[in-house]
This record gives sequence, structure tokens and C-alpha cells, in this order.
Amino acid sequence: MQTTLMKRFHTYFKKNEGKMHNYSIPDLWQRFAYDAANVTYLKNGEVLVDPHRFFKVLLENVYLDHGSINKGSLSQKKGVDDDGAWLKDSVIYSSLIRTSSAWDHDRSGYLEDENLQGLNETGTFLKMLCLLPFLKDMGINTLYLLPIMRYSKYEKKGDLGSPYGVKDFFSLDPALQDCLTKDAFSIDEEFSLLVEAAHALNMRVMIDIIPRTNAIDSELIKEHPEWFYWIKADQKSAYTSPYIKGIHTNTTPKEKYLDAIYKSPSTKKHIALFDVDPKRKDPEAFAQLKDSDNFLEAIEKTFNLTIAPAFSDNINDPQPPWSDVTFFRLFFDHPTKAKPYLKKDTPPYILFDTIKANLYPGEKPNLELWERIASVIPHFQKNYGIDGARIDMGHALPRKLLDMIIKNAKALDPDFGFIAEELNPEYAADAKEKGYNIMIGDGFIHEPRIFTGNAKEFFTENNDLPIPFFAAPETHDTPRIAAREGGEILSKTLLVLNLFTPNAVPFINSGLEIFESQAMNLGLDASEKEMKRLMFDDPYYNKLALFDRYQLHYTYQKRFVLPAILKTLAPLREKMLPVIKNKSAFKALKSDNDLFVGLSYTYEDKLFLVLGNLNPFHEEKVYPSIAFFKSRSNKKMQGKLLFSTNEAPRAFTQFIDENTLDIHLAPGEVKIVEI
Repeated sequence: MQTTLMKRFHTYFKKNEGKMHNYSIPDLWQRFAYDAANVTYLKNGEVLVDPHRFFKVLLENVYLDHGSINKGSLSQKKGVDDDGAWLKDSVIYSSLIRTSSAWDHDRSGYLEDENLQGLNETGTFLKMLCLLPFLKDMGINTLYLLPIMRYSKYEKKGDLGSPYGVKDFFSLDPALQDCLTKDAFSIDEEFSLLVEAAHALNMRVMIDIIPRTNAIDSELIKEHPEWFYWIKADQKSAYTSPYIKGIHTNTTPKEKYLDAIYKSPSTKKHIALFDVDPKRKDPEAFAQLKDSDNFLEAIEKTFNLTIAPAFSDNINDPQPPWSDVTFFRLFFDHPTKAKPYLKKDTPPYILFDTIKANLYPGEKPNLELWERIASVIPHFQKNYGIDGARIDMGHALPRKLLDMIIKNAKALDPDFGFIAEELNPEYAADAKEKGYNIMIGDGFIHEPRIFTGNAKEFFTENNDLPIPFFAAPETHDTPRIAAREGGEILSKTLLVLNLFTPNAVPFINSGLEIFESQAMNLGLDASEKEMKRLMFDDPYYNKLALFDRYQLHYTYQKRFVLPAILKTLAPLREKMLPVIKNKSAFKALKSDNDLFVGLSYTYEDKLFLVLGNLNPFHEEKVYPSIAFFKSRSNKKMQGKLLFSTNEAPRAFTQFIDENTLDIHLAPGEVKIVEI
């Protein structure tokens, strides 16, 4: 049955086809939707289409017959309640929409907010519909969206600013609305269409929420200035994270460090920068400024006050303050454990302990703010039917607030899924106890480190963690795996291994599938050289997608390589998923070679083997034992090669004896074998 919303979009495109031509898109976007008679193929990997006709045919060929008039999440439409267990079966695709679906449609050489055809070229909700069939074909079943809320351009970084500087929890980023349809449809309808289209393909949609911080010029300041931290505007240049002598760089603020922190001269100077909020100083003067064109600047001129920027919760973190965001004041009093170090009239302040309100709560919670934060996910559930969320900095929230967020979402949809922003495997049990289904983990640190043994350890030694973790060689915060040592060969190796890693959820950062080389951000394990991975004359050289206009290199000559591998392996992963999820079925093949990964799964009377050579430069020979496997068949055991990343794979080498394999793997090769 077709949705009324989809029908309306289809009718609109049908009515307007023929009005525009020469709308350029990558050929990857139309491989599964458009008719060859109405497309012009260009030699550089682009195609020219009539955009209205293109979207009309896309809806007809892909979505309309699979839509549903039932509102809500995919689980609600199916009547499923399994406490978010679907996340454990996911293959997740992470997308910053404004980048993933960006394209220079008029071929001018750069991205424009409004091009020669009057259309926007950064990504939109509508254009993501072009990518969904492509993602589905690769076996991806969960679309994870980086922040889509209206964000601030005040004190912005780069061309566009960071989507993590959320200005309004309950409004969508207006730049994500497509100029092609904005005269006929609202941005809310366009996002609803994207969610409905994903559900039509049996794909889930998750969003990022950022409950610990807000934009430096948050909409909430006018209503509740007391929910924020304020510093003297004329001393803003002196504001930074205090340096505490005698404590190592990037150290978690454990309680044993409180004495050193609060007795530090640097901390005392830091706290002296803070003041009470302007409304408390003069309610009438504050009220008169609410209609100012630039509210924050007006406060600075009138009160000599400004919002205090956020910074890392780690002691002596070398990162500078985050100039575009600030922390919410979650408690109206100071942390209980800090009070002995403070004077009675100390104003609200930001410090390592106040940031980590989970460890250092006060006694007077800001309940109205908590209720506002806990209503964000329900807003997106009721209005758009999302399926899950990742809670940014959820580890730093007071437990009662985190419980409110999860409880409110589960009350509307018991099958709603949650991802924990927990990087340390040691806290996996804690994340599970709090109600998370899966966690990010630290795979993005270990997977690229192939020659130190880290990668092998990651693939083989996390089976006992209480919840699954991301199997990912990169995220939007890290260097691209294609730019690491081993490059495209290693990218291919890791991508395949991630699909079959025990107790893990494959996670693909948008662009990984086409060997994108330039990082989106420099947040983790990165340096500024990651901004210069492209050729100097590339328009996106020295740009970061998290802050700048950026177009993925969808026309790269090897753009079909990884999608073809994923498409080939999708049915095999689906078939083997129940076995992979069975922790008792897994056993790592032992070998002294740190560059060999051997994943084995016993099922029925068979052995399923994933054999990988992490060395992208040289062949590896290994002879692991499978003495643990005793076939119930009377026939002589034989190995059947199911898949190889090598273009000309050797047949699976026979056994040295009934207990020992003789494996030769080409550089970076992964073989999948059934015995």
C-alpha cells in the first residue's frame, strides 16, 4: 500500500518533469533506479538527467510498491518488540547528509547553495533517496545520521560550521531541504519521506542527539540564561582549559586528582573568569535585549558577559576550547565533591568535574532542562518514526537523566535501539546495564595498526564482551583507512573481515566504500596532514567535511570495487549471521603470525573459516591447527572456497593432515572457506 506522502511527491515530480535538464549526478546514484533511454552518460563517471523525471522514476522503481500508511518506526510497523535487538544484526552506514549526498549538479567546479538551476548542491534529505538503493545493494540495513538539527553559524569553523553545534533541538537544519521541492513540501515532509523510503527498503534510521552541549548562541539562552555558564567578555581571550602540573596529559578526572586540580593556580585563575548569568544581574535589562538582531553580542555590550565555550573533560588535553559549543548547566549547585574547595559565592563554572556530571553530580538537578533534553528523541519518534539513536557524550550525563532519555524513548517504542558512545571495552558491561544495545568501542584505533598486533587482537579477542561493538577501521572523527599505510588493499581486507567478526557490528563511514582519502574531522588519532590527502588542485584539498562544503569522490575510477564485494558477501553474511552471533561457535585459529587472522565458526557438521592476511605488501603462509573440529561426516574433509578478495584466487589449499591447514594468502587477501 502506498503512503499518501510518497504519492504526493510522485505526483509533484510527474507534473514537473521536462522543466529541467542536464542535472548532473554520479553514476553510482542511478544504477538501480533510472531508465537508460533518459540519461546521458559522461566519460568522467557522471550522468545528466531531468531531475524531476529522475525522482519520479526512482519512486516508481524502488519505493512506491513497498511503502506503508502506518506511521512510526519499522518495528512499530511490523509489530516487533525485542528491546532493540535488531541493532546486533545491523550493518551500519554513517552519513553526514550534507556531504554524502552533495554534488556539483551544474558542473561549475564547486558546491553552491544555489546553482545556475536554482538548486542547492550540498546534500539534502531528498537526495539521500538516491543513495538508499545503492546502500541496500551492499547489504546495509541501518542508516545512522550525524546531527540533522538546526545548528549555529556563530563562531563557526570552516565554510559551514559543525552540525554538532546544535542551536535548536526541535528544528531540522534548513540547508537539508532541497530547492527542487521546497516550494511544495516542508522540510519535515522531506525528512519524513527519507525515513519512509528507508523503511520501504527494510532499513532502519538512527540519529545523533547531543544532550550535553548546545551552540554558543543556543535558542535556549533567551528563555533560560541560567541553564548556561557565563564568563567576563573582556577576558575571553584568557579562557582555556586549565593546565594542572604534575598530572599526565589527557588524564580522566578521577577523584584522587581533585585536590591537585582545585589547588592549582591555573584553576583559580580559570574560575575567576566566571560570573552569574545576565538575567540574575538585571532581569529588566536582560528582557529588553531579547529582540536584538545579535542577542549574544548585545549581552556582551550591556553586561560584559558571554557564554563560556566547552572544552575536553580530560585533564591537560591539548585540544583548544570548542569555540562553537558550550555545556548545559545540569545542576544548579556545584559538584558535591568540589564544594570543600570553593568559596560560598563562587559562580557556576566549567571544569573537568562539572563536565562529567555522571561522576560529580550536584544536589540540585536542573529538572526543567532534563525534561527538555529527555523529550528530544520522543519528538523525532512521533514526528518522523526514527528507529534508534546514539547519545553523544552519554557517558558524561547524570545517571538519572540518561535513564529518563532511554525510558522516554522505550515508552513510545520498546524496540527503539541505542548506541553507546563508549570507546573503552572495559565499560561494555556498564553500557549494557544502562540500556544500550551496542557500543562504539575502539576498533578504529586497532584495525589500522596491523604491524603491532593490534588489529589481530581486535578481530579475535573481543568475543566475550557483554554487548557488540563497532567493527570499523574509521569514523567521521578519524583518518580515512584508504589514507593509512596499506591504503586501498588494507581497506578491502578490513572491510571483509569486519563483516564476519564475532560480537561485532560492521560500521561503514560514508566514503569508505569508494576509497575516500581525506578525513572528515581531526578529532581522534589524526593530525593536520589528513586535510591534505587530495591533490593540491582538488577543490576539496585542505577541507574537512564536518565543517566545510565537501563532495565525496563518487567518480573515482575504483568506485565499484568495494560495493561489488559488499554486494557479493551480503547474502553470505545474512546466512551465517545466526552462527556468527552464537558466541560458543567461534574460535580463533592460533598462529604466531600477527598478520594472520583466522576466524572459525562451527555449525552443524561444518566449519566456516574467514582467513585474512593483514599484510598489504607480502604473501603470508600459515599452518594453523583445526584439531578442535571433528566432523560428524564419514567423508574425507575438504575445503570449499566460497570467496576471495584476490582477483585470481588459488583454490583452497588442502590439509597438511586432518588437523592442520596449509594456507597461502596473497597480500591483503581474505579467503572464506567452508569445510
